[in-house]
Order: sequence, then structure tokens, then C-alpha cells
Amino acid sequence: MIRAITVDPLAPLHLAFKEVDAPQAQPWEALVQVKAVSLNRGEVKDAKEQEASSRPGWDFAGIVIEPAKTGAGPQKGARVVGLLPLGAWSEQVAAPVSMLAEIPDELTFAEAATLPVAGLTALYALRKGGMLLGKRIFITGSTGGVGLFAHQLAAQSGAFVVGTASTEDKAKLVREVGADEVVVGYSEISSASKFGPYDLIIDSVGGATLAALLPQLAPQGICVAVGFSSSNTATIDMMNLVTSGGRTLYSFFLGEELTRHAAADDLSLLARLVAKGRLTPRIEVQAPWTEIDTVAQSLLERKFSGKAVLHIG
Repeated sequence: MIRAITVDPLAPLHLAFKEVDAPQAQPWEALVQVKAVSLNRGEVKDAKEQEASSRPGWDFAGIVIEPAKTGAGPQKGARVVGLLPLGAWSEQVAAPVSMLAEIPDELTFAEAATLPVAGLTALYALRKGGMLLGKRIFITGSTGGVGLFAHQLAAQSGAFVVGTASTEDKAKLVREVGADEVVVGYSEISSASKFGPYDLIIDSVGGATLAALLPQLAPQGICVAVGFSSSNTATIDMMNLVTSGGRTLYSFFLGEELTRHAAADDLSLLARLVAKGRLTPRIEVQAPWTEIDTVAQSLLERKFSGKAVLHIG
């Protein structure tokens, strides 16, 4: 038996510890002793909608204790980072080797655990813009996990990058990670037009923000909608969108993207960038996983920027 965090409708945040059966790996899966996990707002919110005893958790990092029987992927003793659709908040996991990458010795487990959901989302969203050298990019949610990674990766591409922040203090952080300009306050989102038009917009806010950004796309520009933190509905000026022609609104869902990308290779790329000092995970909170309730509540209330990591064992 092992311990895992499961859904309990009677718990304050619907999260509780429970003894569960140790995972049994399929031939294409490796068994991993989990050392750290990172939290994403989506999985914490989803826990309240899941059935009792469901197993939340996406991002994890740890050590392979039993390699895949096919012989593929990381071998026993390898330090790895990985991604699961469910169940990562556990002492041990069985993970497909296609979602598992070895990490350099220079990386801590905490740093590695921040990479799967936030890092891959940022990487794949930026790739929608094609060759970014000399292009203009606008990123909302700049101080979140995805936003901070997206800014750092975009800055290295040679693009002109504009970010967002709710306060002047947070704007300093956005500039530190590579933004050329920062729009302060989402009520001022229309003022972003003075730095545009944009070849690529990455939006995690939705609602009125998304509606205000679409007219700021350049001809043949693309807006990648990766979330809807403010509202899941938006009123779009269809006449402007249609008569402008050539602009694209792309609906981004990481689970679907992973069916068309080599996640293991891309996780390895992100890990190497961190090891070389070209990408820096911003970890605002680190705590034992026994403090899941406190950290998850702070995450939902947006009390910190960047990522939260829980250590297991």
C-alpha cells in the first residue's frame, strides 16, 4: 500500500490522504517514486467536481524504481519528470515512458516538477506562431506559471514581447523575465494596441479580455486561447473579425496537443534549458505535501505568482 491524495467531498477542499494499492505498471510504463509535485489551478478546481476517491494530480518528478518492461524510456535509478492525466499526487506512480523524461543532475526535483503542464503549454502555444524572430507577441496571465515560462521562451526567440500585470510591483517581475513592455491592469487591456498589432497572442484570461485582444491581431495573426480565468464566455465582434480576414482564434487544450507532440522530448528540452540557466522556474511556495489544503487554497485565491511545489517523503 502507498499513500495518495484523493477526492473526498467531505474535506474542506475535497482533498484527503488515503492508503491505496501500489500502482501496477503496464509494459509501456515505468514505476516512479515521486519526490515532488507542482500544483495547477485547473486540477485543484477540478477536484471539487470529481467523484469520491478519484486521484488528482498532473505534474511530478522522482526516481524510476522499475523501468518499462519494453525496455524503452528511463532506466532504474534515473531522475525523471513526467505528466499524468490523473493520479500524480501519490508516493508512487506508473507513467507511460512517452510522458517521461530524464532530468540533468543540476535540476532539483522541485524545479523539474514545474515543467510539464505550465512549461509544455507555454512551449506549444508559442510554436503556434511559427518563426518568432522579429514578430510581436502579447501574453496575458504573465505572472502565472504558463505566463512566466512563455515570456522567458519568447524573449529568447527574438520577438518583441508585451505582457500584463495587475500591479506595478508585478510588472517589475514580468520585465525581469523578458517582457519589452507591460500593460498594468486588465481594465487597460485596450491600451495594448499601441504596441501592436500582434502576430501572436497567448490568452489565459478569456471573457472581455479575449474580445478586446482579437481586433489587435495583425493580418495572418493567431490568438491562442489557453484558458478563461476571468470568464468562460466572450462576446466577439464578428464583423471586425470576419471583415479583417486571415486572423485565427485557436482553442488550446494540452491533453489534445499531447496526442500530436513528443512530450518526452519536449520535457527533456525544457529540462536542459533550466540546467543551462536559460529558463528559470519561479517557485513561490514549497511545502510538504501534507500541507496540500493550505497551499491549494492560496493558489485558488491567487496569493502568489509562479508555481507551488509540494515535496513527498
